[in-house]
Amino acid sequence: MQFFIDTANLKEIKEAYDLGILDGVTTNPSLMAKEGISGKENILNHYKAICNLVDDKVSAEVIATDLEGILKEGKELAKIDDKIVVKVPMIKDGVKAIKKFSAEGIRTNCTLVFSPGQAILAAKAGASYVSPFIGRLDDIAQDGLELIAQMRLIYNNFNFETEILAASIRHTMHLIKCAEIGADVVTCPLSVITSLLKHPLTDSGLEKFLADHKKANG
Repeated sequence: MQFFIDTANLKEIKEAYDLGILDGVTTNPSLMAKEGISGKENILNHYKAICNLVDDKVSAEVIATDLEGILKEGKELAKIDDKIVVKVPMIKDGVKAIKKFSAEGIRTNCTLVFSPGQAILAAKAGASYVSPFIGRLDDIAQDGLELIAQMRLIYNNFNFETEILAASIRHTMHLIKCAEIGADVVTCPLSVITSLLKHPLTDSGLEKFLADHKKANG
């Protein structure tokens, strides 16, 4: 399973990279705004700064919702760096754009996916990644993890090369369950990833080892 960090914060990205587990980064306009990044030039420069910190796979989202606008923005984003994956919304013109980007060798991440039908359309159009938002489904009393399972079965049935990028990961059990079901990628805040380090028996065991070492060595 690949780990992406869902942030535009350079410090968090570097920390995740230094941990040795980072495979990519996902961003969106809200995350950019959270970092105080505004204005087209500043946003493009920030994407480049993110690319400079990681080995590959930086999802950069278009704002346009019409085909012409999506294609224009997507090509501008793709020119920033070879690591860029153009993030496109699951709408009719978004699917059309994914098909065109795929034909031109531009990687895409189809975002805001909430149903198996949407996942099929994105894969048929040639999306590199499809991002089902499992936490947001949970918020409306639907089973987000069930969507991951349905997508895994469908993609396996037809050998779709599109990777399942589980998004809106809220906690470690979301992450673990996605791994069990077979999501190719999870994207989440750094805090969810570092929470995997924690276990009370690890803490108590380490404390005992250190105490015994201290006794044995005066």
